Amino acid sequence: MAASELFTKFARVWIPDTEDVWKSAELLKDYKPGDTVLHLKLEDDKETQHKIDPQTKELPPLRNPDILVGENDLTALSYLHEPAVLHNLKVRFMDSKLIYTYCGIVLVAINPYEQLPIYGEDIINAYSGQNMGDMDPHIFAVAEEAYKQMARDERNQSIIVSGESGAGKTVSAKYAMRYFATVSGSASEANVEEKVLASNPIMESIGNAKTTRNDNSSRFGKYIEIGFDKRYRIIGANMRTYLLEKSRVVFQAEDERNYHILYQLCASKHLPEFKALRLSHAQNFHYTNLGGSPVIEGIDDAKEMRNTRQACSLLGINESYQMGIFHILAAVLHLGNVAIKSNERDADNCFILPNTEHLIIFCDLLGVDYEQMAHWLCHRKIVTGSETYIKPMPKFQAINARDALAKHIYASVFNWIVHHVNKALHASIKQHSFIGVLDIYGFETFEINSFEQFCINYANEKLQQQFNMHVFKLEQEEYMKEQIPWTLIDFYDNQPCINLIEAKLGILDLLDEECKMPRGSDDTWAQKLYNTHLNKTTLFHKPRLSNKAFIIQHFADKVEYQCEGFLEKNKDTVYEEQITVLKASKLNLLAELFHDEKPATSPTEGRPSVARATVKSAKPRALQPSKEHKKSVGHQFRNSLHLLMETLNATTPHYVRCIKPNDDKFAFTFDPKRAVQQLRACGVLETIRISAAGFPSRWTYQEFFNRYRVLMKQKDVLSDKKLTCRNVLEKLIKDQDKYQFGKTKIFFRAGQVAYLEKLRADKLRAACIRIQKTIRSWLQRKKYLRMRKAAITIQRYVRGYQAKCYAQFLRRTRAAILIQKFQRMYSAWQKFLRIRSATIVIQSFVRGFRGRRQFKAILREQKAIILQKHVRSWMARSKYKRTHHAIIYLQCCYRRMMAKRELKKLKIEARSVEHYKTLNIGMENKIMQLQCKVNDQTKEMKSLLEKLSGLETTYTNETEKLRTEVDRLRANEESAKVSSNKITSLMEEIVILRRELKETQAQKKRLEEGADKYKAETDLMVSQLKEQNALLKNEKEELNRQIQEQAKEITESMEKRMEEETKQLEIDLNDERSRYQSLLNEFCRLEERYDNLKEEISLVNVTKPGHRRTDSTHSSNESEYTYNSLLSSDPGEPEDGTRRMEEFPEQKGALDMSLFLKLQKRVSELEQEKQALQEELDRKEDQALRSKAKEAEDQGVKARGAELEYESLKRQELESENKKLKNELNELHRALSEKASPAVTAPGSPAYKVLLDQLTASSEELEVRKEEVLILRSQLVSQKEAMAHKETMTEPMVLLEDICKMKDQGEITQAYMGLKETNRLLESQLQGQKKNYENELEILHGEVQNLKEEINRQQQLLAQNLQLPPEARIEASLQHEITRLTNENLYYEELYADDPMKYQFYRISLYKRIIDLMEQLEKQDKTVRKLKKQLKVFAKKIGELEVGQTENVSPAQLADEPIRPVNIPRKEKDFQGMLEYKKDDELKLIKNLILELKPRGVAVNLIPGLPAYILFMCVRHADYINDDQRVRSLLTSTINGIKKILKKRSDDFEIVSFWLSNTCRFLHCLKQYSGEEAFMKHNTPRQNDHCLRNFDLAEYRQVISDLAIQIYQQLTKVMENVLQPMIVSGMLEHETIQGVSGLKPTGLRKRTSSVADEGTYTLDSIVRQLNNFHSTMCQHGMDPELIKQIVKQMFYIIGSVTLNNLLLRKDMCSWSKGMQIRYNVSQLEEWLRDKNLQTSGAKETLEPLIQAAQLLQVKKKTDEDAEAICSMCSALTTAQIVKVLNLYTPVNEFEERVTASFIRTIQVRLQNRKDSPQLLMDAKHIFPVTFPFNPSSLALESIQIPSSMNLGFLLRV
Repeated sequence: MAASELFTKFARVWIPDTEDVWKSAELLKDYKPGDTVLHLKLEDDKETQHKIDPQTKELPPLRNPDILVGENDLTALSYLHEPAVLHNLKVRFMDSKLIYTYCGIVLVAINPYEQLPIYGEDIINAYSGQNMGDMDPHIFAVAEEAYKQMARDERNQSIIVSGESGAGKTVSAKYAMRYFATVSGSASEANVEEKVLASNPIMESIGNAKTTRNDNSSRFGKYIEIGFDKRYRIIGANMRTYLLEKSRVVFQAEDERNYHILYQLCASKHLPEFKALRLSHAQNFHYTNLGGSPVIEGIDDAKEMRNTRQACSLLGINESYQMGIFHILAAVLHLGNVAIKSNERDADNCFILPNTEHLIIFCDLLGVDYEQMAHWLCHRKIVTGSETYIKPMPKFQAINARDALAKHIYASVFNWIVHHVNKALHASIKQHSFIGVLDIYGFETFEINSFEQFCINYANEKLQQQFNMHVFKLEQEEYMKEQIPWTLIDFYDNQPCINLIEAKLGILDLLDEECKMPRGSDDTWAQKLYNTHLNKTTLFHKPRLSNKAFIIQHFADKVEYQCEGFLEKNKDTVYEEQITVLKASKLNLLAELFHDEKPATSPTEGRPSVARATVKSAKPRALQPSKEHKKSVGHQFRNSLHLLMETLNATTPHYVRCIKPNDDKFAFTFDPKRAVQQLRACGVLETIRISAAGFPSRWTYQEFFNRYRVLMKQKDVLSDKKLTCRNVLEKLIKDQDKYQFGKTKIFFRAGQVAYLEKLRADKLRAACIRIQKTIRSWLQRKKYLRMRKAAITIQRYVRGYQAKCYAQFLRRTRAAILIQKFQRMYSAWQKFLRIRSATIVIQSFVRGFRGRRQFKAILREQKAIILQKHVRSWMARSKYKRTHHAIIYLQCCYRRMMAKRELKKLKIEARSVEHYKTLNIGMENKIMQLQCKVNDQTKEMKSLLEKLSGLETTYTNETEKLRTEVDRLRANEESAKVSSNKITSLMEEIVILRRELKETQAQKKRLEEGADKYKAETDLMVSQLKEQNALLKNEKEELNRQIQEQAKEITESMEKRMEEETKQLEIDLNDERSRYQSLLNEFCRLEERYDNLKEEISLVNVTKPGHRRTDSTHSSNESEYTYNSLLSSDPGEPEDGTRRMEEFPEQKGALDMSLFLKLQKRVSELEQEKQALQEELDRKEDQALRSKAKEAEDQGVKARGAELEYESLKRQELESENKKLKNELNELHRALSEKASPAVTAPGSPAYKVLLDQLTASSEELEVRKEEVLILRSQLVSQKEAMAHKETMTEPMVLLEDICKMKDQGEITQAYMGLKETNRLLESQLQGQKKNYENELEILHGEVQNLKEEINRQQQLLAQNLQLPPEARIEASLQHEITRLTNENLYYEELYADDPMKYQFYRISLYKRIIDLMEQLEKQDKTVRKLKKQLKVFAKKIGELEVGQTENVSPAQLADEPIRPVNIPRKEKDFQGMLEYKKDDELKLIKNLILELKPRGVAVNLIPGLPAYILFMCVRHADYINDDQRVRSLLTSTINGIKKILKKRSDDFEIVSFWLSNTCRFLHCLKQYSGEEAFMKHNTPRQNDHCLRNFDLAEYRQVISDLAIQIYQQLTKVMENVLQPMIVSGMLEHETIQGVSGLKPTGLRKRTSSVADEGTYTLDSIVRQLNNFHSTMCQHGMDPELIKQIVKQMFYIIGSVTLNNLLLRKDMCSWSKGMQIRYNVSQLEEWLRDKNLQTSGAKETLEPLIQAAQLLQVKKKTDEDAEAICSMCSALTTAQIVKVLNLYTPVNEFEERVTASFIRTIQVRLQNRKDSPQLLMDAKHIFPVTFPFNPSSLALESIQIPSSMNLGFLLRV
């Protein structure tokens, strides 16, 4: 298709613009060939015309579709030209905030002038191992590609970083080196990577300075070679430097600074060690104040000085050398302040004032002679053929000489530091490969360009040539690889420009030649240039208005150079007399710098780094400098550049082009003019041009088919995708030169993809229009049918309504007439009735009014009479009362006066003595008489009492008779009195009642009046109270409502606060756990590292064969053995190896373990003290409760005593019975030994063995009985003591209380009689019980006698039975048993014939016994059958083994075989759940149970956790026998064995999972059987009996818990390594829902991967792997809670890795990809539901990924959308949300990009959110793990050890 056909209406083009360089416009009509102008409309809706050149007829460049804008790779654009590149960079930089963009093999980096969070270690980990095209462009991607290609191709690599000053070259190079240091690590313990990074601050301080364009501009070029070993770990580095800008030491432009180190020195002047330098502020020094800007905003020079000194120390520059460097640099500063004065008389002379302070300081610091230095700063030597003259210098020449000396000193220090940095970074081992990082200046052009700019641009010409050749080579290799026809691509070759500079008679040759001339000058050199090159080459020009300048046409632009200063800078002259003075310095470092020029000036040994000064000698013959010393700066630079190019050509280059977006250093501000200028200069546009000249767009066949399937018809789709694409392209694009078919890709010319996109968009647009048309017609049809149906329905209802209304109108009319008739009649009748009624009412009211008026007049007259009567009576009574009161008052006053007089007289008499005497006469006699009288009366009273007591009984009856008679008489008397008084009382009552009646009537009236008044007041008050009550109710309700609201708010706030505090505590706990577990992980890493180093040392220090000695310092403590050493002995030397194994402990483990165990022991002691105090408190409470219970128990004491007596009797009987049984057994033993025949009772005979076995069994039963008796006795004693104590404590108290209550004598007598009766009753009960006991004793004696007879009978039967053959023994024993039972039944039947109840009880007990025997018989039958089966198996095996041995056995040996003993079935002894082993078998146990155990067989065939149970049973036995040494040795060996197998099989998930499960089970067993109450709640009584008795293993529980944490972390790493390759492919790249994700026409050229494709993983692969993990853990019997934690960790890894890749991949941030992610997440949630793991918290870990997927799918336009996004994305950080929005890329034209204003709205809304600024999730984060206690219900005694485990040496106990 012709390009002109694309210029149709609405097509968009780029037109030139003076401000924006290029401006976008849209065609208003189609272009036709022959048109001279294009009618355009700009983006601001202005219309314009673009003229077409009639000669070239060149049309403006077309604009790419919007869907292609913002691509990661500029070569992926369909139209490759300058405006497209510029626009793509601008969109990425301004809108998406992306600073990196690929341009083919070049990484374009735009300086953001802002710190971005994209260089953290998490980003490094994300890019590590990724292919270059898989992730978004980044400097780390380039570094990773270089690292992988070095490892894959075994070829050295180079990263070339170039750009203008301020473009970010140094930072990019620094990040590249940091990436290598982080990813590769160090091959030794010297931390080489840290030293490589530490070289940066040193070189920046001495080689960087502030310029107008950059605050940290590198003023030299450097090439750092980072060396790697065969394992591709950093081993060292080497640095080469180029063209240090020495002129900056003595001159800086305005707003610029000198080198940073000088300002750092001035800022650190206050330090004590810098006092001797006598520095001051930088403004006070000439060399640091020339630019007028000594301070950089935001930079602390003193802090930077500390960093520089730390870096120097790290690189081995000790403190003395550092101070020497600082002395020299401070001397340079003071040298600049040395003032040189000109002589007023002679201008050619100059001098320095005597005692110049700065010169004195300069000489003191450098240790040189003041007079000599002052002299040679103002004079010089001139040597002629025969004489030497000392000539003074003019002032300007002396100042130049001073500045030259300062520059030379600084350059020497610079070279010395570079030399020592290289020495510190030198590799100690052989270097296998290297990666070079070249940080060199870019193309520069200023208003005044001098020698420095000339060298810089010369270097860039060389680098550009190498770049063009490399790009061209890669382009051609791609075409050859795909086997497509190609023609030679023409590209710009800058070799002529290079020849102009460096060829013979080039600019550098002429410059060197002029420098050798005695009177050479810049003017003569310029004339030579004009004569040689002007008009002879198109690249050299002369300015029109200048004869001291020249112009060179570089590849980037024309540059005009000023010739002034070229010769001086090329020669770099320093007078030898000044150098001679410095060589005599007392400062060692300065003498080292200048004594031997060669090492000072070329520290890299043959690799010239910077231009050195040429020293003019006064006597050339006497001081012959070396050949190297004569070289000019230009010559040295050319040689070093050639060496650099050779190095770069021998490596694989990678290019980073740094772009400076603006000159004002504004963040994210893009200046198109400056950007285009740099793009042209750095070769990016040249790369575009080379790509555009060929086939820039490349698609795989599958990608092309998926994208342009819509352009194909059904018949065009074939099974062969390649043939299908070929057929379709031939139909769509007629010109076959526009595309080529390769082996795997289709190659398109520029613009063809845009044409295909146009066809695709047109077809999709047509399909959309057709779909819209059909849907709209269908919608309109549906709407029309609904409206028609609705109209018909409305018409029907309206017409019916109208008919109803008419009928209703007719009915209403008729009804109205009837109503009117009756209404009128009713109105007339009512009117008549009202008139009649009114007349009657008027009459009644008139008559009533008259009657009432007459009645009122009569009533008023009567009332007046009554009032007069009462008033008059009241007045009379009042007068009487006043008179009566006055009389009484007068009487009282008189009587009071007379009483006072009498009282006065009596008081006077009472005071007199005589009065008292008269009163006391005869008082003593009276008292004696009264006393005697009292005594007589008491005697009489006693006699009377005696008589009374005697007569009391005789007169009792008479008294009763008289009392009854008196009562009768009193009753008669009372009745008489009542009858006599009744009449008088009645009369009085009548009078009283009459009076009260009157008063009541009067009071009634008053009450009625008061009641009416009160009623009115009450009504008023009630109404007021009701109102107040209503108000109060309202207030109450309001207050209640407020209280409820406040309570609710308080409750909610408290709950919220509690939840927050709980969450915070949980977070703190998890943080503490994670810190502890991370420290534990670090400890494991260090321990592993220590073990590795120990192994390496052991390998290095291999001892010679011969006698070996054992270190006497080794501990012999077996608890500190290490199993690693026990298993590492040489198999060829078993004895010596065994001795070394026994004598070599693991000292480190012991030290760490002992300290750890001591601390934990102290903690456990504190916990035990706390528990003991708690138990003491509980015991006190129990005692209080028991004392209360004892006080309540005051009855049944004697009955209990009787029971105790009965139990004591029973105990005595049992003891006597046991003694008799024991004696009988001894007699039986003697009888058998005496009576039996010698053959039968011989010690080796079967009968003897059977009897002996039965005897031992009987003795064991006897011991058991004995223990029972002892227990019963102890219980009885304790009960007796308790009862005695209770009786002594309670009975006296009860009796005293009862006696105190019984105050009456009769009550005491009755109580005494009751006690006597009670005693008699108790005595009778005791006698009855005694008789019963005697009867029972007789019965027991009889039973004992029967037992004796039975024993004798059994002995006889046994002797007879032993004589029988084995077949008849069973029948005989059964017959004897039947007869015995029959006799026993008959005996008990006769015994209990009188008491049927006892006989019934006996029968029931017998039945129970029979049932128990039957159950035991069944069990024994099962055991016998099982043993028979095993016996058969073993018999077969033994038979097979003994087949060959029976031939060698003689008949005599067969005859000597002992007779097999009789198999009498006996009950098997109960096992205690312990395993016994010998001390020597411990190593075998660890080896068979841990090191050589295969988990698969154990997990499938045996119970889960069997190794843990076996280990714990062994620990139980060691605890049972109280062997401390064995317990510690076994536990230590177990821990070391588990560590060893996990170290050996660290990547085996099955092994790690198996031992994690068993370690947890072992930990649970230690807790379950520890004896602590908290762990014994779920135990059975049998399990509680199995608890540990002697040792507290709490410390070892902590150690095993730490081991479990280590295993869990190792399991997490194994899972992460397995899942890592699957996650990105399965969760992001694979299309789970086919057809949803439409590929963009990116045409991205993927980088060559260092690893071949391992296959594409899908979501099913992840789910299968999860199933595998889960089934393995379930087979191993892992705790469900632990499985949940592991699943949570797995899902976190999946979510974090997926989200991190999503945040770093622009091509994945689309709507369709969000749908894919949500579907994949739903599948993972379905897996959780299937496995019943919803409560594991795994779903919550996927929440950030879910929200990111939702963010890709939601609407992103309005403020409401922004609010919804902010509320929805709570699990994402602000940086992540903004990153996703910036990366969002439409896949189709129908989608829209996220606007920058919307993103700013989101940032404003989220600015108050406090979240982490980190962009990526920490994929390495491991949640803290806990091991909830999970007791086992498995009984230890039931565990069987299979023979397959080879643990036959373990004995069950």
